[in-house]
Amino acid sequence: MTFSWPWALLTALLIPLIFAIRWWARRRRRRAAVRVTSIALVRSALPGRTRWTRKIPAALFVAGLALLAVGAARPQASVPVPQTSATILLALDISGSMCSTDVDPNRLTAARTAAAEFIESQRGGPRIGLVTFAGTAGLAVPPTDDTDSLIEALENLTTYRGTAIGQAMLTSIDAIAEVDPAVAPTGADPGDGGEGYVGAAIVVLTDGANTQGVDPETAAREAALRRIRVFTIGFGTTTPSPMVCDSRQFDGGSGGWGGGFGGRGGFDRGRNYRFIDEPSLKGIARTTGGSYHRAENADQLTTALNSLPGSFTVIRQQVDTAAAFAAGGAVLIAGALSLSLWWNRPRPAAR
Repeated sequence: MTFSWPWALLTALLIPLIFAIRWWARRRRRRAAVRVTSIALVRSALPGRTRWTRKIPAALFVAGLALLAVGAARPQASVPVPQTSATILLALDISGSMCSTDVDPNRLTAARTAAAEFIESQRGGPRIGLVTFAGTAGLAVPPTDDTDSLIEALENLTTYRGTAIGQAMLTSIDAIAEVDPAVAPTGADPGDGGEGYVGAAIVVLTDGANTQGVDPETAAREAALRRIRVFTIGFGTTTPSPMVCDSRQFDGGSGGWGGGFGGRGGFDRGRNYRFIDEPSLKGIARTTGGSYHRAENADQLTTALNSLPGSFTVIRQQVDTAAAFAAGGAVLIAGALSLSLWWNRPRPAAR
C-alpha cells in the first residue's frame, strides 16, 4: 500500500492527545471527591456495565480515528483490473528450421495453425498484431481487431535464413507504441516507468536461438522499461529431423535457406540439429515479468497459447482506497457514540 499524502498520517497524533486530555480530566475529578453515606446508593446510580464493556465505545472511537487518519493520507492499493483494450503482438519465427518435421507436418505449419486458432478465439477481444522474423523482423499486420486479415497473413508465411529474436521484440514494441500513447517507441526516452504493466504484451514463438541482430536481453530490458511483458514459447523437440517445406513456405531467392527437392513434394535441406535457447527465453520472460512455455507438439503449443490471455487482459493498477477507510472510520465512530449514549441513558428511578 502507498500513500498520496503521507504527511496526513500526522493527524493520528490526535489519538494520544485525546488520551492525555482524558487522563488530565480524570485527575481533576478525583480532587473534587464527594462524600456519601451509602455505597449501595452510589452503585444503584451507576450504569449496569462490566469493566470491559465500558471500554468498548472508547476502543471503537480510537479505531475510527485511526481509520480516518489513514484515509486522509489517500492510501492506494495495487489491485487486478481487467483490460478490455489490451494489445497483443504475436512474434512468429519463420527461420528455415521451422520446416523441421519433428512436429507433423512441420513446425511452421503447426505454428501457423495454432496461431490462427488462438487469433480466432480472441475475436472481439484485444487487438492483435503479427510480427514475423528470421534474419530480420518485420511487421506483417499492425495491431487490429480484424481477425480475417491476421489469419490471411498467416497463410502466406515464407521461411528465410537467420533468427533475430531481439529485433522482433523491438519491432513489436514500436508496433505497440503506434497504438498506445503510454508506450514510447524504441530510441525514445521510455520515461521513469510506473507501477504495474501497460495493457500490452508480446508473445515470442521460436524454435531456436538468436543468431544475429540485437541481443534478446537488451531488447527485454527495453520492453521492461516500458512495462511491457514478453511471454516466450520454445517450440519443437530436440530430436534431429528432416526439414521439409512445401513450395509456398520456401523462399527460393537469396534470402532463402536453399536446398534441393525433398519428400512430400517440397524442399529438403537435410536434418535439423538446432536446439532451443531456453535460458535466453526464460531470461526474457523473467526480465519483463512474463513467463516461458515449452511446447514439443501442436497440442502443447495450442495449450500454451490458450493459457496466455488471462495474463494479457488482467493487469494490476493503483486504486485509491481513501473512501473505504473514511467510511469505515465514520461507522466505527458512529457506533462508539451510539453505544456510549445507550449505555449512559437515564435509568428509571427505583420505587
